Amino acid sequence: MRNQGEILLVSCYELGHQPFHLASLSALLRQEGYQPDCVDIAVEMLSDEQIRRAEFIGIAVPMHTALRLGEQVIQRVRAIQPGAHICLYGLYALLNADHFLQQGLIDAAIGGEYEVPLCQLVQALEHEKQPLIEGVYSRQHTSGPNLQRTPFIVPQREHLPELTNYARLQWGDTLSVVGATEATRGCKHTCMHCPITPIYGGRFFAIPRDIVLDDIRQQVANGAQHITFNDPDFWNGPTHAMRILHTMHQEFPELTFDATIKIEHILKHRELLPEMKTLGCAFVVSAVESLNDDVLMHLDKGHTAEDVAIAFTLMEEAGIALRPSLLPFTPWETLESYVALLNFFEEHHLIEHIDPVHLSIRLLIPPGSAHLSDPASQRWIADFDPDAFSYRWSHADPRMDELQAKVAALVTQGEQCQNDALMTFFQVKALAISMQGQRYSTFRALRQYGERKILPHLTESWFC
Repeated sequence: MRNQGEILLVSCYELGHQPFHLASLSALLRQEGYQPDCVDIAVEMLSDEQIRRAEFIGIAVPMHTALRLGEQVIQRVRAIQPGAHICLYGLYALLNADHFLQQGLIDAAIGGEYEVPLCQLVQALEHEKQPLIEGVYSRQHTSGPNLQRTPFIVPQREHLPELTNYARLQWGDTLSVVGATEATRGCKHTCMHCPITPIYGGRFFAIPRDIVLDDIRQQVANGAQHITFNDPDFWNGPTHAMRILHTMHQEFPELTFDATIKIEHILKHRELLPEMKTLGCAFVVSAVESLNDDVLMHLDKGHTAEDVAIAFTLMEEAGIALRPSLLPFTPWETLESYVALLNFFEEHHLIEHIDPVHLSIRLLIPPGSAHLSDPASQRWIADFDPDAFSYRWSHADPRMDELQAKVAALVTQGEQCQNDALMTFFQVKALAISMQGQRYSTFRALRQYGERKILPHLTESWFC
């Protein structure tokens, strides 16, 4: 499989960024003498001819959306090239391996640190050996996630679509080209709903600073004006993170960046926020999830609703926009607390901080979820839904399930029609209040909201 095209790596979705999962794996394979084709179906076509040439196809599924799209790729590959060896890799690969293996749709899955096991799998198949490799889950070998440290090398991006094909940073009327990289893998926290928890179990790995900086340098050379750090939590290792930022800013003082940081860490390391601003931080994403303390306790988030309010104040004082990701539909959220969530963002003049899609997100329970090991979950988790790659559950209050469906349809339509995000927010609030049997004027609320903030954000909404 040394010839061009015999190995095909496919990315389905990486949050609107050039796919790191292709760049990192491609670098290791090329170091070993292979010439993989790389295709990102988020921005380019995967041809039948590319599928026919491929003997080995690796499909990156780092998140649920990527898995849904990846299934379509798998079905197409099996129809065109049934003899190809298909390997899923990424967070959602191992969680869903049994489902795909039982149907004969894939041959292997790799969770955790994927580069080395996948490269070993390719080498074994090249020599027609039975691939019983640690970290590779197959019908012959039920291996767990690979948590051996990867010998990181600089990702190779020259075979990927140009950065201009991906989401931009929008700040007022200015659009900037965005690159993306990782400074760490895994996470030392174990939030109950997070897919990282069953794979990494509280472990994380720091990628060497020089590797991260070299990746940033090559993306700046290719036109990047802003960098997204895709770490699950950029401040799992704050010293490591800040050292990278200092060197990056010294070399590229005009380069801006964003990162994901837990509310808990924003409070703990608040003294670093002014420094982050000086180094070019445009905004921070944080998994707020809910403002219902009962929900936050069940999710083991490590913060409270009061902590969220403090974090917004700290970030505003530092001059950095805080963009929350939300999980407002869980078994513990109530209609009253959902309305209270909306009231918080309206009353504190924070609606511009939210991507409307986050008002619709519903809890996913993938195979391996930490919720499945909680004895209390048996009261609300039902059977597995193979089409959704998640266990079914329904809310004790049927109004919440009805509301979620309506909100999801509303925000999807709003995205497709490029509707005003503030109007979408108030339409969502009108839906929620109507569930309480009350009336609400969206146009009056929009008029009364006052002056809008102009905040930096990516042109593609973040969702899992």
